[in-house]
Amino acid sequence: MTESLNSFDAKRTLEVGDKSYDYFALDAVPGMEKLPYSLKVLGENLLRTEDGKNVTTEHIEAIANWDASAEPSKEIQFTPARVLMQDFTGVPCVVDLATMREAVSTLGGNPDDVNPLNPAEMVIDHSVIVESFGRPDSIDKNVEIEYQRNEERYQFLRWGAENFSNFKVVPPGTGIVHQVNIEYLSRVVFDNNGVAYPDTCIGTDSHTTMQNGLGILGWGVGGIEAEAAMLGQPVSMLIPRIVGFKLTGDIPVGVTATDVVLTITDMLRKHGVVGKIVEFYGNGVKAVPLANRATIGNMSPEFGSTAAMFPIDEETIKYLHLTGRDEADIARVEAYAKAQGMWLEQDAPEAEYSEYLELDLSTVVPSIAGPKRPQDRILLNEAKTTFREQLNDFTDSPVAEDRSPAAEKMGAEGEAQADSGDKAENPKMLVDDYNSAWPGHGESAAEGSAGRRSNPVKVESGAGGEFTVDHGMVGVAAITSCTNTSNPSVMIGAALLARKAAEKGLRSKPWVKTIMAPGSQVVDGYYKRADLWKDLEAVGFYLAGFGCTTCIGNSGPLPAEVSAAINDNDLAATAVLSGNRNFEGRISPDVKMNYLASPLLVIAYAIAGTMDFDFETQPLGQDQEGNDVFLKDVWPSTQEIEDTIAGAISREMYLADYADVFKGDEAWQNLDVPTGKTYDWAEDSTYIRKAPYFDGMPTQPEPVSDIKGARVLAKLGDSVTTDHISPASSIKPGTPAANYLDENGVERQDYNSFGSRRGNHEVMVRGTFANIRLRNQLVDVAGGYTRDFTQEGAPQAFIYDAAQNYKAAGTPLVVLAGKEYGTGSSRDWAAKGTNLLGVKAVITESFERIHRSNLIGMGVIPLQFPEGESHESLGLDGTETFDISGITALNDGETIPQTVKVVATKESGETVEFDAKVRIDTPGEADYFRHGGILQYVLRNMANV
Repeated sequence: MTESLNSFDAKRTLEVGDKSYDYFALDAVPGMEKLPYSLKVLGENLLRTEDGKNVTTEHIEAIANWDASAEPSKEIQFTPARVLMQDFTGVPCVVDLATMREAVSTLGGNPDDVNPLNPAEMVIDHSVIVESFGRPDSIDKNVEIEYQRNEERYQFLRWGAENFSNFKVVPPGTGIVHQVNIEYLSRVVFDNNGVAYPDTCIGTDSHTTMQNGLGILGWGVGGIEAEAAMLGQPVSMLIPRIVGFKLTGDIPVGVTATDVVLTITDMLRKHGVVGKIVEFYGNGVKAVPLANRATIGNMSPEFGSTAAMFPIDEETIKYLHLTGRDEADIARVEAYAKAQGMWLEQDAPEAEYSEYLELDLSTVVPSIAGPKRPQDRILLNEAKTTFREQLNDFTDSPVAEDRSPAAEKMGAEGEAQADSGDKAENPKMLVDDYNSAWPGHGESAAEGSAGRRSNPVKVESGAGGEFTVDHGMVGVAAITSCTNTSNPSVMIGAALLARKAAEKGLRSKPWVKTIMAPGSQVVDGYYKRADLWKDLEAVGFYLAGFGCTTCIGNSGPLPAEVSAAINDNDLAATAVLSGNRNFEGRISPDVKMNYLASPLLVIAYAIAGTMDFDFETQPLGQDQEGNDVFLKDVWPSTQEIEDTIAGAISREMYLADYADVFKGDEAWQNLDVPTGKTYDWAEDSTYIRKAPYFDGMPTQPEPVSDIKGARVLAKLGDSVTTDHISPASSIKPGTPAANYLDENGVERQDYNSFGSRRGNHEVMVRGTFANIRLRNQLVDVAGGYTRDFTQEGAPQAFIYDAAQNYKAAGTPLVVLAGKEYGTGSSRDWAAKGTNLLGVKAVITESFERIHRSNLIGMGVIPLQFPEGESHESLGLDGTETFDISGITALNDGETIPQTVKVVATKESGETVEFDAKVRIDTPGEADYFRHGGILQYVLRNMANV
């Protein structure tokens, strides 16, 4: 740690028991003590890292004198204490670091300098795919397949852990990164050689904000920005606006933490918090359990904020004790927080905030969100009606005629035959009696109700007999994602609901792929202690793995006969998951409509079998006596949940599960690990390839230039996510990425996913803008297509193929888009792929924070249309050529132009001219752009050239 200049004489001593620590006192700077919690953390960070260059007295005073009402304008340099990674985004980080070791040597530097300077920890959680489900041995089969597919990646990561200092890897099968982070990796208050300071952490996953529930400031960044931070480069940022969110009241009976977070997400998206930090305050915060705080923090990217902070208080200390933290560390956390005025006291004076919101928790009602955005909240009692309204956007099937009352009840009672109206080729929906295989109820996903689109399809399944599916069928029901699996209340609640349902003879419908993938092995432990696994299994939920699975798109294939029924008949299948992301094309290629819900509702929908269902008026099925069973009949009480938690969860459980967290299982330990300080790249590898970013890089950056004669690669609408730009899903046969794998001898069953192949730029650039749901307005089909203007008639072509033709012709590219471009996961490959395709500028109505930063980090300039304008309002159809002038103003090293001139020339010769806003927001970002990217900037500094 570099010694601070300590200009404010802030360095003091804190006595905790028989230990003493140095720390930098906030009250040494007038005004600092009155700041919101988040700015106190940033203020301490500046005091401790003051060097007179990156951090000056002016920066510290700017924090202390923060104007809550002002728009962000003052740049500071934030130095996080550690970096957190998951394997999808972490593998490319290690690839880049390994490549930098060679590149720095070429530039005359020392390869051994390429090491993380602060702790960098990775949790392998994104690679397990649910190939097997609904069986006692599902987890064993999925882990076996995971190692078979990812052995090369895991060997590479083992090499990194053994050759980079300050870098550790939590092996596969342990849990989900953010749950492992809050349960074990988080320090809350660091002890670094006797210096105490707040734990701050940036991560290569947007949901790094889950740690905000523990009072840890940090957020998700792109992998390229994380790499720079690992190598000692501070994070450049503007002092943000802080949104105060007051919590009052108590959560009502029957309402879950998931319902609370979906309500907060809805409120904050409507309010607008992009680029801001949300901070929860008030006496009501003290009544929010730590697990609920973490759930809220986890969803910060879904409402768009940089972070969603909770202060430190007794609840924090209680959680640290429960999860097995050392008592001396816990004592340090409490003493430090109180000494720095960062401890939440009852009736504490309220800090001043930039903006204010308030939620009375007693007003929250059960909710879900979907069908394609986390912020689109739906009241549970309106879910059926809303589904029917939304269905029209997802299918072209005809509208069914009115059905009889008997047919209306068919989904619940299961022994009816109903006329399917205008479906002449399939006049009857035949539903067998499954009392033998599925006790208590017959099966149909088609409720047969009046006035909705209906396309009933009969399916013959060896495992489930014969059943009928229709629009709204639940194809995937997954309890997954650290968002909720870290929360014992909803996980125990789900298991108790399963127990009550099983007792009444109910279980999941046979067409539903049921997935249980907890975020840590602790969940398995308390399920075993409470003897709940038998109940979950009785309704169809068997342990499938410890990883992100469905939430990241690793749902695995649906049963072949179900998949065929969906795709051959264009059914609008649905997925219900207890996750945080439900973007188009993310969950499963067979599923069009995705809904977020609590773990309890995941099980309820698996039993119902369809989204076209009203839990208040329709029974889930019948018990052994033929009585209707409604959701309210199997919903566990708050007391039941609390009593079960009290008897099943203990500190000793966490201590045991995390005792050897970095050791791994026998398969991990037996990996054949390469040796040597530099990595021996395999030329025939389809997983790990040397990164191309430093090939031919000169010792000095070349001047930036204006853009002339650019073509539009993609013209996109609003809310284009990083999933759309760089999917992590399965690789579709016949696409450029699949063709590359075919040419390299990879069998189709071994394609794996884009996420797993992020260490190979050849696969990833072919997958950029390749999401099957992406709609490029230059063409009439969904998927990774564009028009290729290098060819006569500008025919339709794969985006990758067209980009290669443009590159050969020396034609630069631009992307046009609408609002909220780059929403979603902090995928560095969404920017890396954009760069490697030859895109020089992205022009949008607005950007999400992380992707805008990532584009700059890869040398792509982010521009915005003039306020109130769009590509539609300006009449741009994407056939124009673009000239962008004024970028060269960045070459003087001091100037960031506010706007640049854009001239779009149509085929007729007519021009459209406008001044685009330059979204390079800080001098630090300008430096990165001038060097061609953040990694090039860091590498040149390392080599001292």
